[in-house]
Amino acid sequence: MPGPGYAFLGDEERANVAEVLSNWDLTRYAYDVPEWVSFVQRFEIAAQDVFSSAHCIAVNSGTSALITALAALGIGPGDEVIVPGYTFIASIGSIVYSGATPVLAEIDESLTLDPQDVEARITPDTRAIMAVHMLGAPCDLDALRDIARRHDLFLIEDTAQACGASYRGRRLGTIGEIGAFSLNPFKVITSGEGGFVLTSDPRLYQRAYAFQDQGWFPLRTDTGEGDVLFGLNLRMAELSGAVACAQLDKLDAVLKSTRQLKRALVERIPERPGIRRRVLHDSDGECATLLVHLFDRPEDAVAAAEALGTKTMIRSGRHYYGNMPQLTALATPGANPAPFRRPPTDGRPAFRLPRLPRTDDILARAVAISIGVSDRYLGSGFGLTVSSSEAEVDTVAASFNATLDGVL
Repeated sequence: MPGPGYAFLGDEERANVAEVLSNWDLTRYAYDVPEWVSFVQRFEIAAQDVFSSAHCIAVNSGTSALITALAALGIGPGDEVIVPGYTFIASIGSIVYSGATPVLAEIDESLTLDPQDVEARITPDTRAIMAVHMLGAPCDLDALRDIARRHDLFLIEDTAQACGASYRGRRLGTIGEIGAFSLNPFKVITSGEGGFVLTSDPRLYQRAYAFQDQGWFPLRTDTGEGDVLFGLNLRMAELSGAVACAQLDKLDAVLKSTRQLKRALVERIPERPGIRRRVLHDSDGECATLLVHLFDRPEDAVAAAEALGTKTMIRSGRHYYGNMPQLTALATPGANPAPFRRPPTDGRPAFRLPRLPRTDDILARAVAISIGVSDRYLGSGFGLTVSSSEAEVDTVAASFNATLDGVL
């Protein structure tokens, strides 16, 4: 089972889907029954309450949520958006497709954006910081928010891997101007495919709604206050909304399970020289879907990962900037890896490949133990499921400790 919410799929989701199929209500809109409220709209209303956000817009993927957020903010050609070199490629791809330029920044030992490096990369063209809450844990939002305010920048929260997590009592995705979420099978909760956007700014809500639904005003009215936009069709399907509604009801139960399992696992893995746990900016607020250790030496990390049947985080596919051939193509004069983007006409590359030595070093030394996210591509091929027993926790901890005995 890919993500923890997947293990919670059950009768509630099945009943919601059956209700959709009983009437063939496959879209969120029933034009001839104005009093009908779709599952997609029910999800949006419920999410506003769960996350204490004024507005929610359900969309068909986390990638759509990101590009909708960028469109709402008016990010486009000539703009720069700072994004970590450790994230899923969708974060960077959404910036590229908006017409803006991604500026890759270092991570620190939290495996999220290094605020000092972020500030060093700000230029007159910088418009936004995309804070990616990687592996279920929050960025240093106090520092990033301070930087954004001092430089008059937008703060975008990519909360795809951290749905339900919080930072100092506030849910992630509600601290910046706008937050983007994913509901794919590998995330904390799932609707199969889907995502959503949160904002408490009415103007951003209007623009985001218009962008994801052909330029309509909320809730698909012909006229209203705000900007007239050409939009796309990025709407969430009603079957996805039916599943999402049931999953959102289970969010706190999912997080209770992952947090209990992680606490039990941490208690069984004592600290020792040569290895330490990932830095957490809010240990109580994280999703606790992975337990990440940083080795002092990369060769020890590789040896431990191989013994456990997993891999270091630097090998986690298109989560690491060095594994994204699209970036190399974007930096190559004459190449055009983004079909709707016009490359520079003067022969200059559209992008310069960054050097992120600290990110390279940290990820080469990082090994993760899964606590509900079973994804070998991500680097979480060893560990627990969300329904693991105490005996399984004992077994995983013993295996990890024995591996460390042999490696260190």
